[in-house]
Amino acid sequence: MIKSIVMMDLPIDDIADMERWYYREHSSEIARRYGPWLQRHESYPALNAPEDARQYGFYNWRVTETFWRETPEPGPKGAYCFTPAPVWNPIVACAVPAQPTEDFFGWDGFATRGACIRWYMLFRYPLGVRLDEGEDWYINVHAPEVAKQPGLRRFFSFKACKPPVPLPGMWHPDASPPQEMQLVQWDRVTELWYDSFSAWRNAVIDDPPKYTLPEWATDPFYPETTDKFPFFKPGVDFVSTFLLERPSDEFLRDTRYYLP
Repeated sequence: MIKSIVMMDLPIDDIADMERWYYREHSSEIARRYGPWLQRHESYPALNAPEDARQYGFYNWRVTETFWRETPEPGPKGAYCFTPAPVWNPIVACAVPAQPTEDFFGWDGFATRGACIRWYMLFRYPLGVRLDEGEDWYINVHAPEVAKQPGLRRFFSFKACKPPVPLPGMWHPDASPPQEMQLVQWDRVTELWYDSFSAWRNAVIDDPPKYTLPEWATDPFYPETTDKFPFFKPGVDFVSTFLLERPSDEFLRDTRYYLP
């Protein structure tokens, strides 16, 4: 089983139209067409993060997670094409195993301890960095240091499926997602959980642990990268958002009709 992830960022003036499309057309089309292959189809709205949290490649609209028993063949295959969205903005798409490939910290916690916010991030190693070298730094050097963040509640990660699994479906030929929205191949999806944005700020900005910089953070061969945590260029090699614990919608379980 795999989990596909879609994250979107929208201008504030487009959110109302996109919410209507998402509930009235898109979610029901996904459930109707792909129900036999789907285990779960859920969506989380992004939290209204403070300004300092928005500097980390922040995406402001929704994260949708879809769990597939198996992935269907692409194309309409006897169905209509999808209703086109009213606008197209940058989309982040990635497929990962249904369960984390690494569970670094907090696995022995209990849900009764209290609610958390989730820092939900996708990243890729900078161009020119070998995947095995990036993974060695991240798993064996960086992750143990991240686990020392004060107040960190939970830390786990998914290694992205390789080769990338394309989003299933057939969009309208005059309104398909532009190619440049889907070319980025992400390497990992990671979650860090905190009690609050104040706890996030303390762990990430005010009182972080000492980190070992990756080779690319100081090598002039990689001028587009950064020597600041998390050591990826925001909006290019690193995007993130903040979510609550539970989805706002579970489309295979809940039937909702859009009524303006």
